[in-house]
Amino acid sequence: MALLKVNQLKVYYPVRGGFFRSVVDHVRAVDDISFELQPGETYGLVGESGCGKTTTGRTIIGLTQATSGSIVLDGKSILQLSRQDMMHYRRNVQMIFQDPYSSLNPRKRVLDIIAEPLRNFERLSPQEEKRTVLRFIERVGLQPESIYKYPHEFSGGQRQRIGIARALTLSPKVIIADEPVSALDVSVQAQVLNFMKDIQQEFQLTYLLISHDLGVIRHMCDRIGIMYRGQFVEEGTTDDIFERPQHIYAKRLISAIPNPDPLKRKEQMKLRLQIEKEYEQQQTRYFDSQGRAHPMRRISGTHAAAILE
Repeated sequence: MALLKVNQLKVYYPVRGGFFRSVVDHVRAVDDISFELQPGETYGLVGESGCGKTTTGRTIIGLTQATSGSIVLDGKSILQLSRQDMMHYRRNVQMIFQDPYSSLNPRKRVLDIIAEPLRNFERLSPQEEKRTVLRFIERVGLQPESIYKYPHEFSGGQRQRIGIARALTLSPKVIIADEPVSALDVSVQAQVLNFMKDIQQEFQLTYLLISHDLGVIRHMCDRIGIMYRGQFVEEGTTDDIFERPQHIYAKRLISAIPNPDPLKRKEQMKLRLQIEKEYEQQQTRYFDSQGRAHPMRRISGTHAAAILE
């Protein structure tokens, strides 16, 4: 049974114009997408900047309002929850933000940053609060004395670990990680990603990983949804997407992954030319006359793509 279900989610922003500033159109940031998160898995949302993946994550956690559709956690739709139930939902769904430099309050010590979610949901004595913070700060690989420091005293990777510790304090069921390593040095990215995988089993976490980096997605994810202009164009297991891509946009993304072997770069360039030729000859197979994706079609039991037969 799915832990989290997103069904026909739409997030539209009005475009106003004319003398009376009336609504003349809408920006379809998220346009009728559906997917599920199974307990314990890592589901990747991937696409270029502006495709709607971050808006999707922010809508799931409740930071952005949905225009229509449903988001269901453990059988309860969050769009119909009371204020009290919404607080319970937010306890179970936490977020790791993209930029560890701006997501931590520079005026607060690490103790207060990590304890903030606890203070919102639980009544703990100062001693219990400190013990809880110390347990998580040590679990993310930082020294106990770190709790008395401020964010500017840490490196980027350490700050992101503080953000992870903050997300873990309430023992959430789902963690939405929005580009969690894109602001970090390459040498630090692998450390943070491997750490996230290590704690997933320990804390029984389910991840929704949002990224434009296909290397990160391939390393971390069990299943992947590829977004293009607010829509899904392909969904499947990691092997489905990387070994048997069906939609032209997915093929373009995968063919653009840099190949470290200089002898294979020529083959990669030929593949890109073949993909562009395929798009020119079969454009209507992938997009309608308005440039929008076709409805998703089942390719196999685990694989679907927005293509015509």
